[in-house]
Amino acid sequence: MRIHPRYTQRLAVTILGGATLLTLAVLVFIIVFVLEKGLPVVNFRFLLTNAEDMGRSGGIFTTLIGTIVLPLLAIIVAAPLGISTAVYLTEYTLETKVTKIIRFGTDCLAGIPSIIFGLFGFIFFVTTLGLGWSILSGGLTLAFMILPTIIRTTEEAVKAVPKSYRQVSFSLGATRWQTVKRIILPNALPGILTGIMLGIGRSIGETAAVIFTAGSSLRLPTSIFDSTRTMAVHFYILAREGLSSENAYGTAATLIIAVLAINLTAYWMMGRFIAKRS
Repeated sequence: MRIHPRYTQRLAVTILGGATLLTLAVLVFIIVFVLEKGLPVVNFRFLLTNAEDMGRSGGIFTTLIGTIVLPLLAIIVAAPLGISTAVYLTEYTLETKVTKIIRFGTDCLAGIPSIIFGLFGFIFFVTTLGLGWSILSGGLTLAFMILPTIIRTTEEAVKAVPKSYRQVSFSLGATRWQTVKRIILPNALPGILTGIMLGIGRSIGETAAVIFTAGSSLRLPTSIFDSTRTMAVHFYILAREGLSSENAYGTAATLIIAVLAINLTAYWMMGRFIAKRS
């Protein structure tokens, strides 16, 4: 029996819409559950005081500092490398076996579990290079971890720039680098920012790689060679050891708010940028 296309269309819309609503419901449930448990704990004292008694009391100020410094260092290292690699692969090379191998390696690197990055960072940065458990070791490890994301998103953003833009630029006598700098990168900026924000989000929520490389010290770091603890690691330790469920939920709520704020800010910036160029 042949079903009328109108009914199949309705069925497809219903299934797709239901899947979308289910995904949104899961997201909302997780956010509401964590915020309901954690927001009563979050206040200025909780945010601006140091943890005491291994996190059983006090606040999360030092973990806030660690959460800011580690992703910042990772982005400072990974963003130039990732953007440069993506631009070189798309604008300065032809599609050959070498570029295919590089892209395949990038995809494989993106799929490596974070614990492997942590083990690599521990062996190479902490032990071999003698950097110890430090912000520098953790930041470099996170940079390697988010590098594939930045490369692939930047590459797709650069490819999305119409070829006619390049042709017009070349016809006016611009060099390839001038075309990349003044035409391609400005038009690809929203996609590049998306990749950077995804990298920041992954860095903020990382635990395994950070514990192996940056350590879990609750002391306020004074240099990049000091150990530190991020909010994600702090939450993991509090929950695993059963030290303080209230502080654990408060840390998780602060972490979720921080990630949401970063994503909303990124979308706002990209929206303004697109609006100005249109």
